Amino acid sequence: MKPGASPFAAAAPAQRIAHLARTMSSSSSAAGASTATSSTPAPWRSLFLEHINTMAAPEFTLATLHSSSSSSGLVPRARTCIHRGLFASLPANPKNEAPLNPPTYESDLLTLTTDARMHKTPDLAAGHAVEAVFWAREPATQWRVRGVAYVLPRDADADAALTAKLLREMRRTGEGEGEGEGEGDGDAASGWSFSREVTAHFGNLSPVMRGTFRNPPSGTPVAAGPPAEGEGLGQVVTDLEDEVARANFRVVVVVPDEVDRVDLSDPKRGRRWLYRRVGGGNDDAGGDTVPGAIREGDWEKVEVWP
Repeated sequence: MKPGASPFAAAAPAQRIAHLARTMSSSSSAAGASTATSSTPAPWRSLFLEHINTMAAPEFTLATLHSSSSSSGLVPRARTCIHRGLFASLPANPKNEAPLNPPTYESDLLTLTTDARMHKTPDLAAGHAVEAVFWAREPATQWRVRGVAYVLPRDADADAALTAKLLREMRRTGEGEGEGEGEGDGDAASGWSFSREVTAHFGNLSPVMRGTFRNPPSGTPVAAGPPAEGEGLGQVVTDLEDEVARANFRVVVVVPDEVDRVDLSDPKRGRRWLYRRVGGGNDDAGGDTVPGAIREGDWEKVEVWP
């Protein structure tokens, strides 16, 4: 194995190549029955959330691959985003007037919000590969979350294949069964709706932040002409069903398959752990066991040199 290479990649090259081929595909397909199959929380989940809570703002760098017409093949793109909590566990906001889903599910899936007109949106759609990098200053720890992204529109429940795929990545909590029935078709048995979750994310934003989804399209020349009707900077949106803003608003869900944690709290003894999902909804399950790896639920964890 070459220095710096992931031991997971070295242990199962065929599986990794197959995975990359799938995640670079521009199309998605249904992923089995629409039932939650994730068994236990990821072993990194609790500490990750603890570190996120120490940050003044949960900022991270999101890296994607962008198809460029001006160069051959794919080019890297990175931008700063705000982590909006783990999917199905929306952070509490007493000012959010949107109807909320019952606490039926939880997950290990990262979320962020974006505008459908942003240049990054095509890079995120249909299960494309992404990497999210967090630096938690207080615990002096870097988190790199690698996986695939999916984009949820306003009417997310209408995409049966996508919701089935995400539902497989979620876990039932045993709470809230039957609450909120009749609103959406995400999971009729529990009354949980993907479309309602998207609206709740919109409601969790401030009215000024909601107003940014009425901005003129990002990156368009100012001299190209006046904004379209309803568009403009500095708007305040209080209507959770504002047609212009909601038409542009999207929730992005990142499904992790590898997590890289580097603890630099001791400058003389940095430590690093790699986690790889080897069960649950991961198509790359199996392969050779990495020396020193420990299986924890659907994940394999190994300590490596930093």
